[in-house]
Amino acid sequence: MKSERIHDKDFESQKGGVGGGTMVGPRRPQFVLFGSSIVQISYSFEGWGAILSDLYARKADIVLRGYSGWNSRLALQVLDQVFPKDAAVQPSLVIVYFGGNDAMKPHPSGLGAHVPLPEYVENMKKIAVHLKNLSEKTRLIFLTCPPVNEAKIRECFGNALDDQERTNELCGIYAEALVEMCRVLDVKVINLWTAFQQRDDWEAACFLDGIHLSSEGSKIVAKEILKALKDADWEPSLYWMSMPAEFSEDSPYYTVGPDGKTTVNISGVLSRSHNEWVNI
Repeated sequence: MKSERIHDKDFESQKGGVGGGTMVGPRRPQFVLFGSSIVQISYSFEGWGAILSDLYARKADIVLRGYSGWNSRLALQVLDQVFPKDAAVQPSLVIVYFGGNDAMKPHPSGLGAHVPLPEYVENMKKIAVHLKNLSEKTRLIFLTCPPVNEAKIRECFGNALDDQERTNELCGIYAEALVEMCRVLDVKVINLWTAFQQRDDWEAACFLDGIHLSSEGSKIVAKEILKALKDADWEPSLYWMSMPAEFSEDSPYYTVGPDGKTTVNISGVLSRSHNEWVNI
């Protein structure tokens, strides 16, 4: 296919996987966000990627690998290039989101993002197996489709998506299929389709355009991820409050404390932006 040749050419010069070549040091745990537009724009609009980067400052590097418009087929095309098995450094955590585009209704032309449900499940299984085999330390969290606000989509896009409609019903079907696949493979999964709809005003509050997430929608994603990390029995823990800060030693160069004789170690001090994430 032409698209496959384009992707091969685009990625030809990108060696070394998500971490690239030599990184700045010391080397921190690497968390990779891999997915479609909900990942790509997760640093925008007070997004969930930005929230994680803030909380994990001095603790882990959050690496963004988001590709707007992509489905699970496109993800498989580049999986070995984004996550090569022989990379010198493998991620400690990969958070994977594909499905919203797969769940669109098929376009009459045969083009478009739709992927039939059985193929979607198989594609996500291949992604999970590949990532689980990167290293013994690599942990996975899969995110399902969130719901969509169909009325808001119509308001923002008019009839542009009539032939490749997104419906809340289909998103729920694809979400449940991913949950079941992850159960079989013993992979952590967060059902965003269910989590969003626990909030009474989710349709009005959680979306920019009926599909992509507002700051309130992103808060739900971030909280669900943090809950999963807090509850996981992984060693070492990847929960932000359990991880050590980089260069946490005391120093005579810190600000002098009230006693006038010692300094205040601020390496572990939480900022005001962190307060709402302490007790989840």
